[in-house]
Order: sequence, then C-alpha cells, then structure tokens
Amino acid sequence: MKNIYKSLALFQQEVKTIHQDTKGYGYTYTNLSTILETINPLLAKHGLGFTQLVNFEAVETILFHVDSGETFHSITNIPQGVTLKGMNDFQVLGSAITYIRRYSLSSMLGLVTDKDADAAGEPLAPKLDIPRLNNRLNACNTMSELQTTYKAFTPAEQAATAATKDAMKLKLS
Repeated sequence: MKNIYKSLALFQQEVKTIHQDTKGYGYTYTNLSTILETINPLLAKHGLGFTQLVNFEAVETILFHVDSGETFHSITNIPQGVTLKGMNDFQVLGSAITYIRRYSLSSMLGLVTDKDADAAGEPLAPKLDIPRLNNRLNACNTMSELQTTYKAFTPAEQAATAATKDAMKLKLS
C-alpha cells in the first residue's frame, strides 16, 4: 500500500482548493465536471486513477495506483424513498448518484470543494407539537406520572409546556 499512499500524498500537495460558487439550496458547491477537470490531470501525473460503480443501493468509489495495482475503496449508500419537487424517481436517483459521486470522491482524495459551513448557520429551533405534549401531560393521573412524563421531555419541550405543568400541579394537588 506504500505506492498508493505516496502518490495520493503527492497529489494532495499539488491539488488546489476547488470551489466554484454553484448555488444549491442555501449553500454553494463545486459541480462534478469541474472537479474532474481539475483532478484528472493531477491523478494521471501521480499514477492514480479511480472508478465509481453503482452496486445495488450504493456507490462504490475505488482509487487505484496504476503501476502497482494497489487500491482502496469506500461505499456510500444511496438514500431510498426520497422525493424531490418536480423530479420523477429516475431523476431523483440520478441526482443522488451524482451527489454521492461528488462527495465520496472529494472525501477519498481529501479535496475541498465547498465552503466550510460547520459553524456558519443558525441552529434550527426544534419543531414542537405543543398539543401532543399537553395531551401527554393531561393524561397523567398522579403527580408521579406527571413528573416522570415531564422529565422525559427535551429542555425545549419542557419550556413549551411549563404553563401546562403548573396547571397540572394545581389539578393534581
């Protein structure tokens, strides 16, 4: 495995950040063709190649060292049951395969192909079903049941149901 790792390290030292502001839904990324145009000459220069196979419900990415035949691979599952607005099942599948190819190849090669958004976004507030939470509390018949049920709620659920909890204390006392 020393040949493939050495060539991959040399490739990684030479490849630049590949970021093109292709717009997604609230993010930017680099499309697959731009990634391939950038990496293929450098892969060839360092004796590397890759293939990506669709196997059942997954995409298998295989990186190989041309001279030694050394390889390593990763398998990424294709999400099932996804629907996208305005797309039929085949279009959704094609979109998923392209997406997985782009990100699995980028990950395998250590490429930077989109903006790092780890801390850029605001955390989403959890969606709370207040009537359901209140119904669960109202179904309690004892203070012990009420306390046990309330403790099982997340902090956000507890805050949203605080008024109901107080009302239940009065009801049960």
